[in-house]
Amino acid sequence: MTINDVEAAALAAVDEAAIGRLLLDLLAVPSVTGSAAESELQHVLAGHLERMDLDVDLWSMDLPGLRAHDDFPGGEAPRTEAWGLVGNTRSHGDGPTLILQGHVDVVPPGDLTQWQGDPFRPRVEGDVVHGRGACDMKAGVVAILAALAAIRAASATPRGQVSVHFVVSEEDGGLGAFGTLQRGHTGDACIITEPTGGALIIANGGALTFRIEVPGQATHGSTRYAGVSAIDAYLPIHAALARLEARRNAGADPLMSAYPVAYPLSVGTLQAGDWASSVPDLLVAEGRLGVALGEEPAQARAELEACVAEACASDPWLRAHPAVVTWPGGQFASGRLPAGHPLADLVGDAHADVTRRARPVEQGAPYGSDLRLYAGAGIPTLQYGPGDVRLAHGPQEQVSVSEVVTVTQALVLATLRTVYTPL
Repeated sequence: MTINDVEAAALAAVDEAAIGRLLLDLLAVPSVTGSAAESELQHVLAGHLERMDLDVDLWSMDLPGLRAHDDFPGGEAPRTEAWGLVGNTRSHGDGPTLILQGHVDVVPPGDLTQWQGDPFRPRVEGDVVHGRGACDMKAGVVAILAALAAIRAASATPRGQVSVHFVVSEEDGGLGAFGTLQRGHTGDACIITEPTGGALIIANGGALTFRIEVPGQATHGSTRYAGVSAIDAYLPIHAALARLEARRNAGADPLMSAYPVAYPLSVGTLQAGDWASSVPDLLVAEGRLGVALGEEPAQARAELEACVAEACASDPWLRAHPAVVTWPGGQFASGRLPAGHPLADLVGDAHADVTRRARPVEQGAPYGSDLRLYAGAGIPTLQYGPGDVRLAHGPQEQVSVSEVVTVTQALVLATLRTVYTPL
């Protein structure tokens, strides 16, 4: 597409140095999901939105009320508060509303010895910024703010509206996005600036957290043959889960063809025993079940429960003492952009125009995200943002500032073209 004068002025106003400074500032706030710093960052960002003359809604969410809702998406991190934050530009007509969304929470840093320095003291090497949250997804939050600043500097006067949603709790279920939508903040389309590595993510698989409790029979370790180890009892269940994963990935949706395993089933924690010389009488396995595109979460749950039940029925001990499956924590359904929706062309063309390269590939992603909540609310949504998701949640998390700039420029064009041309 031809870049018009307003677009050119806004692109020229994208400030790379300011992007780098803001990214460093946000990374220095250790906004681990559920922590006080998560709330602190929401208030910091509210100040940024107010200084750009947006109408700001910053509110303390009603946690008991949201948790009691039939559609509550679940949660894993303990929390006593959650703050919602929405900033809206002032509309000068009846054009559409485009949501730009990003989450402010990050996962814990894990083993600090694997990091080069403090994960919350960002480290710069050339064009690359290292730190927890660099790509997932404070770079995306910065791109949103920088795009708005550039549009404002160009004195563009949209007839539609931009609605910025900064949310908490994405990492542990989506409480922030859920509460924002429940408050009535909506729009005609949504771009979530999660790290996509230059691709357009137009669909997400879901993810359900499960817990399997496997009983054993305790006895002294010197007479282990008189008891039943819960660890040994779990092993046939673990093998059955591997077979279930293989079955569920046969014939996966073409959007997921880039992944060796489209819908992973992973056991993340195992806890058993409380004394080295005792035979453990309980094993608790917790993990993640991938949900296929278009699959109802209830169907995915039923398949895993049937798998565990079949494994128990085939084992003499478990037949009489079956394992128990429950579903705590985050519960992510799948979601996708409606086929043929113009949002993909809009963002793809904007990316191509600023990079002077081909449009990015459209694909799905095997992880759950807030996309499914916006899509479930009837808001066409995709993900496009800076960073490589393969580096997220690890000690090598990083992002290139030049990639943040590219995404910012694409957001500038997509936003201007949306508010002038209805989707």
